[in-house]
Amino acid sequence: MTNLSISNTLTSMDITFSKLSGAGNDFIVIDNRDLSINLSPAQINTLCTRRTGIGADGLILIEPSLTHAFSMKYFNADGFIGSMCGNGGRCAAYFAYTIGIPLSSNGYAFEANGNRYDAWITGTETVRLRMLTPREFRNNIEIEGLVCHFVNTGSPHAIIYTSNLKTASVTGTGRTIRHRTDIFPEGTNVNFIEITSPDSLSIRTFERGVEDETLACGTGAVAAALMSYRLDKITCTTVQLTVKSGDTLEVQFNDAMDEVFLTGPAKIVYKGSFSIE
Repeated sequence: MTNLSISNTLTSMDITFSKLSGAGNDFIVIDNRDLSINLSPAQINTLCTRRTGIGADGLILIEPSLTHAFSMKYFNADGFIGSMCGNGGRCAAYFAYTIGIPLSSNGYAFEANGNRYDAWITGTETVRLRMLTPREFRNNIEIEGLVCHFVNTGSPHAIIYTSNLKTASVTGTGRTIRHRTDIFPEGTNVNFIEITSPDSLSIRTFERGVEDETLACGTGAVAAALMSYRLDKITCTTVQLTVKSGDTLEVQFNDAMDEVFLTGPAKIVYKGSFSIE
């Protein structure tokens, strides 16, 4: 049984955490450099459940690395290890900065899922993250009466274009497509995109592992920008994306798409503690 309590008075059983937001994508982040914390999927799910827990899109453990500044271990809200989370990576870097992990040239090299990522603190509560080279581009997939596109940016993403993002069936259609494992064997995140100018998009995302629409998705923003450029729907390699929270994420890339960066806000919302029995 999980006993969750938020308190300013710590006991020996308590685990301290920080709640961080990356453009509305929110995460429970814990310093686990001593490797003393081992949470079960059920405990993580309880912590991430809104109204009855702390509430978050995911949970991040900051752990030691033999080769980099730290290792980021990311869990989806369902309690299971997730693929790369772009906003989570930016929040992890900002959290590392706040707990005093030494910077190198104003940034960090860290590892996640066996890959190296580089992040820079570029301003007050602003983090720039170097993403992996995208792979598995697929165009014009007919599914559920819609035309989808697909790219993996560290996490799998389906892309659907719409002329009216406000009325898009993000939850209903998103959930259906997310589970079409006959087309997407590992499942997929589903992004609905509206082109707003030659260098800007608006985006809403149904996230796999959260199983709902989130206020932002970093790897989804990257997927949307890259796919839109490949399809000539935008003409610039620096793209502004307005997410559900109203915040803006910026995606920069070169024509070869082997240098890709995600920049946006990352901040600590609050700090607390919980106890696990």
